[in-house]
Amino acid sequence: MPVEAPDPRHHSFAVRKRAWQQRLNEKLGLDKMPVIRKLVYSVIGVTVVLIGIVMIVLPGPAIVVIPLGLAILASEYAWARRVMRRGRVFVGRYRRPKRPRSA
Repeated sequence: MPVEAPDPRHHSFAVRKRAWQQRLNEKLGLDKMPVIRKLVYSVIGVTVVLIGIVMIVLPGPAIVVIPLGLAILASEYAWARRVMRRGRVFVGRYRRPKRPRSA
């Protein structure tokens, strides 16, 4: 019985992000230059985060842009991964339905 290949649309976000990142690194040759790769991702990530911070004051989707910048930084820095994890915990805590207290 032939085994069917999994549908690529059903991969988790992390798998798709990692595949996209690997393709970009190979295309730009960044997989051979880790210092340059870190610099490129740092500049792009910080720029996106700063644009998101400006969008807090100006009209724009800051709630979307700031985590996107942190996700870019999280590909290279552990502190950004910790911030993203804490944000997920914080959002998950408030997304759960509140249970009524028993008397």
